[in-house]
Amino acid sequence: MTTARETVLGRIRDALALAPAADGAPVPRAYRTGRTLPDEERLALFTDRLVDYKAQVHPCTADRAAEVIAEVLRERGAERIGVPAGLDPQWLSAHDGDVQQDSADIPAPRLDALDGVVTASAVSCAETGTIFLDGSPDQGRRALSLVPDLHVCVVDLSTVEVGVPEAVARLVPERPTTLISGPSATSDIELERVEGVHGPRTLAVVIRTDA
Repeated sequence: MTTARETVLGRIRDALALAPAADGAPVPRAYRTGRTLPDEERLALFTDRLVDYKAQVHPCTADRAAEVIAEVLRERGAERIGVPAGLDPQWLSAHDGDVQQDSADIPAPRLDALDGVVTASAVSCAETGTIFLDGSPDQGRRALSLVPDLHVCVVDLSTVEVGVPEAVARLVPERPTTLISGPSATSDIELERVEGVHGPRTLAVVIRTDA
């Protein structure tokens, strides 16, 4: 009688026999690359995908970013805001509440006391409505964008690529990458949508259209 161990090992041997030889030959990856769209079309596609994910979208010019961010925070009743150490302080110049600069010394559970967080972003994908954070000083550590219930993420339209291959090509592989596609959501056993389980319940994206 064949044991489970023998079955598993046999399948591994079969798979290795079909695999290409480990001689350093490059693996072909014929990804579509180089796709572009005019700014207006890229913005429309990105916005459509974000809205489909139930994210709030606020396009604005760069000189109105602080005002729009303050409006979003005010509408959500968010007064105590966390920010990464490298965030542009001008972005919160119109906010009249408390601003707490994050650091690795602050335990992650304490971030739950914040009403929200404001971060920048590294790059985004219009086709999938995905925002990439890479832990840069203006984006902060992963916990900062996952623990508070509200995440206001500032995206420059110039960093929005059409597809995933174009977006990934702009990332630094060695940096910790967080992918965000709308507010945190999952489904229970009855397929009922539940939000805020693994991250922010509300995602507000402020898109600077001329930056």
